[in-house]
Amino acid sequence: MSHVRVTDPADFGRVAVLMGGWSAERAVSLDSGAAVGAALERRGVDVTIIDVDKQRVLGLAEEGFDRVWLALHGRGGEDGVVQGALELQGLPYTGSGVLASALSMDKVRTKALWATQGIPTPAHRLLDARTDSQAVVDTLGLPLIVKPVHEGSTIGISKVERIEDLDAARAEAAKYDREVMAEQFVDGPEYTASILDGRALPLIHIEPSSGFYDFEAKYVANDTLYHCPCDLDQGQQAELQRLSLRAFEITGATGWGRVDFMLDSAGQPWFLELNAIPGMTSHSLVPMAARAAGMDFDELVWRILAATTSHKETNNELA
Repeated sequence: MSHVRVTDPADFGRVAVLMGGWSAERAVSLDSGAAVGAALERRGVDVTIIDVDKQRVLGLAEEGFDRVWLALHGRGGEDGVVQGALELQGLPYTGSGVLASALSMDKVRTKALWATQGIPTPAHRLLDARTDSQAVVDTLGLPLIVKPVHEGSTIGISKVERIEDLDAARAEAAKYDREVMAEQFVDGPEYTASILDGRALPLIHIEPSSGFYDFEAKYVANDTLYHCPCDLDQGQQAELQRLSLRAFEITGATGWGRVDFMLDSAGQPWFLELNAIPGMTSHSLVPMAARAAGMDFDELVWRILAATTSHKETNNELA
């Protein structure tokens, strides 16, 4: 895949930062987009920050933009929809293409692909109103996790400790998605691996005070701890970085992203999901990992932009 490597901000042309959108993660996206836009301005890029709607997406080339920095989270922005619209206009954009974006937004199908490629991932079951709760618990045990299949930012997620609470957890997740899954609970610490330009940055160990990294712990609580560099020895961290990068690349993901996993009591990793457009706010994890690698926020944003690719053009070249 060809990348654009530049040192002169003028070489990027006019850059649109797309944020906001229409998903359940709109508020986080607005914060990410504002931070990204400010970073590009500080680096001298001709940037326009756009709280985008569906109609605006289709007219970006006509408006004279040359390149797009995608700060959209959730469905409509992270799932291949906007990426497809940009492909039709021949506009290079940050991050993964249509296929990898759509796949990574679907937790069930990402897990199915990982399982066939030897990436360990917790067992799961799809849920609906007719699902036999006892059969789910017999398969996955308790506690278990219930979440929407196509949401991020831990929206609609619940930890279920009692079988009586499974239906309520499913109904809560179903507010956000027509597909809901139950997942085997991994009793151990949570880690995340940020991926940038073909390498995994230093791992982050996430330690919520409640013991469960839900929306409250991620965005509201002030007592969630983030350890970066993390507490793993160098050899174990290197192996987990290698496996995280492989999990990322198996999906066809490119440019940048984040892979989340947990370690059980035996030190076995269990991969949960891939984030194709992670948060880029002051509390976000990718900027934290980048700092540990010696890279400030502005440089991180620049490098992501410098790796923009027109996936459509790349496919034509291969043909």
